[in-house]
Amino acid sequence: MGCSSCGTKSGGGCSPAGCKSNGTCGTSGCNALNVYDWFRDMELPDDFTPFNIVEVRFKGSRKEFFRNTNRLDLYTGDYVAVESSVGFDIGTVSATGEIVRLQLKKYRVQEDSERILPILRKATDKDLEKNEEVKQKENSTLERARTIAFRLNLQMKISDIEIQGDGRKVIFFYTAEQRVDFRELIRLYADEFRMKIEMRHISYREEASRLGGIGVCGRQLCCSTWLTDYKMVTTGAARVQNLSINMEKLAGQCGRLKCCLNYELDLYVEALDKFPKAKMVKLETATGMAYSRKTDILKQLMWFSYEDNQTWIALEVEKVKEYLEENKQGKTIPPLQDIAAASQVMEQTASQAPEFIGGAELLEDRELEAEIRKNRQDKGRHQHPHNKGGQRQPHNQGGNPHGKPHHRGPDNRGPKRDNRGPRPPHQNSGPKPNNPPKS
Repeated sequence: MGCSSCGTKSGGGCSPAGCKSNGTCGTSGCNALNVYDWFRDMELPDDFTPFNIVEVRFKGSRKEFFRNTNRLDLYTGDYVAVESSVGFDIGTVSATGEIVRLQLKKYRVQEDSERILPILRKATDKDLEKNEEVKQKENSTLERARTIAFRLNLQMKISDIEIQGDGRKVIFFYTAEQRVDFRELIRLYADEFRMKIEMRHISYREEASRLGGIGVCGRQLCCSTWLTDYKMVTTGAARVQNLSINMEKLAGQCGRLKCCLNYELDLYVEALDKFPKAKMVKLETATGMAYSRKTDILKQLMWFSYEDNQTWIALEVEKVKEYLEENKQGKTIPPLQDIAAASQVMEQTASQAPEFIGGAELLEDRELEAEIRKNRQDKGRHQHPHNKGGQRQPHNQGGNPHGKPHHRGPDNRGPKRDNRGPRPPHQNSGPKPNNPPKS
């Protein structure tokens, strides 16, 4: 059978693109606001009646439950016309079947609640055209609504609006710090827009969820993609993670503390259990009392210093616990400088021994190593001037017509001049020349 929204055919029904379970035909892929159906491939008994409540998603993150009284064959991504308090509305099916039972428990909605309205029909082409027509009026309506609210000098902010699919009702989503008397505002809106007006107060986090945006991490906001419930975030989460209490950095686009402060909180709390419970840890050393100045939770380090010396020395948490036990027994630990020096010696001993080539330490810089080797070769040629014939090699061999010595290395200092003339030959270097060298 075919799907009314994408027209595909696949055995038992529509199989939208993407992961074929929570994808939508409109986006050809997975939508973060849809629900993954874990029971999609579960085989049901022949006489089993499918669950008749369907989850439907509207603009933004708004979701509601509707009863499939007409037993329509619905799949994820289908557009349906649902009953409203005034007329009907157009939404998208986001979940069907047994997974909706879990969604009802999650949002604490009773299955026999009178608030669950029925689904009228699958959306027709005429319904979709009407819905698209009213959606194009939302921007101009929002701009006009904000102008009227500003004229009345109301302490509120209209963040978003949603016009019903048939154009007979409009919902204004607003945020406010305190109670707002908008009776005059509703009267003006009704005269201006000729629709039923509903004012719905939302929190600042819900406002950011509806509007969306990019966070400081470079990704889309969690509240507008996958986060569905907003847990309380306090400054205690920042203190546990050793973050400075700077609201400009800790606040998100909603103006409240970032939800991501709770993501790694459990990890920090577990790591802090290994640290001493006292706020100010004191170590009694041979040179005086040392006080804790800073802690690195993830590296499990604590920094200590003396009152008259601001040099901080890092110690491992396990070592700190051992020293505290020694202090409880009446023992005095060595000075912090000796402890730090001993730990450095142990680290160097435990590290891998350096490699050697020809008695010299292996250099990490390969270019410097090649330069040293070349200097050694040049030095060897000067110290051993004998050739196979037993006579000294002159300096002008190798293409140097002026008889000057070769360069000493690639240090760009130029050739070293020798004003003393050529050296006298060795005693065993053969017959002496007729003309001895000048002094």
